[in-house]
Amino acid sequence: MARWQAEEVARLLRLANPDLEVELLVVATTGDRSQDVPVWEMGGQGVFVKEVQAAVLEGRADIAVHSTKDLPSVTAPGLVLAAIPGRADPRDALVGAPLAELGPGALIATGSVRRRVQLAWLRPDLTFTSLRGNIGTRLDRVPAGGAVVVAAAALERLGLRDRAAEILDVAVMLPQVGQGAIGVEARAGDYRARNLVASIDDAAARAAVTAERAFLARLGGGCDLPVGAYAQAGAGATLVVEGLLASQDGRVVLRSSTTGPRAQAADMGSHLADELLAAGGADLWGRPAEGGS
Repeated sequence: MARWQAEEVARLLRLANPDLEVELLVVATTGDRSQDVPVWEMGGQGVFVKEVQAAVLEGRADIAVHSTKDLPSVTAPGLVLAAIPGRADPRDALVGAPLAELGPGALIATGSVRRRVQLAWLRPDLTFTSLRGNIGTRLDRVPAGGAVVVAAAALERLGLRDRAAEILDVAVMLPQVGQGAIGVEARAGDYRARNLVASIDDAAARAAVTAERAFLARLGGGCDLPVGAYAQAGAGATLVVEGLLASQDGRVVLRSSTTGPRAQAADMGSHLADELLAAGGADLWGRPAEGGS
């Protein structure tokens, strides 16, 4: 998947800048090397990006390409999020059986606390097991009578969308922050690279991901925590932002939404987080609520 994303960014850059030469530098990350260890045990968000970012900061590469959902909510010092190309389907998918056909006690394989909490909230009769690895590995381990949860965008990009038994609506499963989007980072002072990369930036995708990342940044959370957010275009130049946070055991799930001008995407995400913190989320996270919406 990482190579596909890098090649897609290279393709977009060549289309926008026909004379540009693009060379790929493949970097193995901690998350790639430790596929038998849950992400939260390795430190949560950042385990798939730190080594790639280091290659840019050290001058071995000009830009870094990431799944935006893997990026920490605060950009690393010395880097800027220079582009977010058009976003793929942000939803989650079940491979194996659709939700309505899963019997009592059916086994769901997922390494995501966010996915587990939301499914358990809807179907407390389900059982869960942890699963990591690339898409091929996950699809090979679909439990008998159960399902594996994966990103719909990953299936689509690898030509495997037909493997999905169900694409879960965001009303059922709120996606991870930045899911389905590619983030391209560059050195803050490298204006040539930043200007080239800006040619593939998508304004709608950037506004949506900006709101979602601001929501996560305000909570101070990462992918090891039960947090979800999704922003999409509303009427006119507005943005609709939905956010979720939950207790670790899934017994409390808080969800809310807000609508406002797309130009205020970051403020909307932050204010939505404040709203959920004030509604009881502060007790779940053991931190005080600040501000409001």
